[in-house]
Amino acid sequence: MQLAHNGASQIALERNSGSMLTLRDVGKVYPNGTAAVQHANLEVNEGEFLCFVGPSGCGKSTVFNMIAGLTAPTSGEMTVLGTSAKEARKQNEIAFVFQEHTLLPWAKLIDNVTLPLTLRGVPKKERIAEGERVLELVGLKDYVKVLPRELSGGMKMRVSIARALISRPKLLLMDEPFGALDEITRQTLQDELLHIWQQDPKMSVLFITHNVFEAVFLSTRVVVMTPRPGKISDVIDIPVGFPRDEEFRTRPEFGEYVRTISGVLKH
Repeated sequence: MQLAHNGASQIALERNSGSMLTLRDVGKVYPNGTAAVQHANLEVNEGEFLCFVGPSGCGKSTVFNMIAGLTAPTSGEMTVLGTSAKEARKQNEIAFVFQEHTLLPWAKLIDNVTLPLTLRGVPKKERIAEGERVLELVGLKDYVKVLPRELSGGMKMRVSIARALISRPKLLLMDEPFGALDEITRQTLQDELLHIWQQDPKMSVLFITHNVFEAVFLSTRVVVMTPRPGKISDVIDIPVGFPRDEEFRTRPEFGEYVRTISGVLKH
């Protein structure tokens, strides 16, 4: 089993080799003195799918918030699409999906997914066309006028993903989006997410999970972080082609990758 330290997987490189994200010795210390992240180094190329795993409180979400431009590093250098994270966010190049669906309960699905375009002043006709596009992409094209309360948990998460995709981001950040779902729904959404990702060869996905099985199934690489203050201890290639199906979950190499990553997490 090969451990790759901050090297791009061959699978990702075959999709696209442009640089998407660079972290060089990045750290974050909060005003109260808490060191959340230390000496984080990572290079992400276009078209990669990276899962971040590590113990609770190790700084995974802090890393994502810095990449999204929601908070600034206190040390080191970070570039997103050749510019600052804050500027990339302003240019709508970055989208974020949280564990909670954060939908407006009074708004129809079409209005929920088009909210980012509404806030940017995009004309209604264009908003509706884009909203219908992304709802079809996540399998909800017949639910345009439905309210969130009429949906299951998995369907609400699909809407959240659609809303993130409506701006056609180059970098999609997902912070434990499937954590609250049952296992069957979770695996279904994993399959659907990989299908959506494969539609855009230039889009990179960064995905936080506590589930090692999920990380192995989704990733081109798995980023393993240490307990706080969080450091990137290993970046492990998953050099298995796409699309991946249920059969991949049963193969011996799948179990080997799970054991390797689990072993790294214990040290």
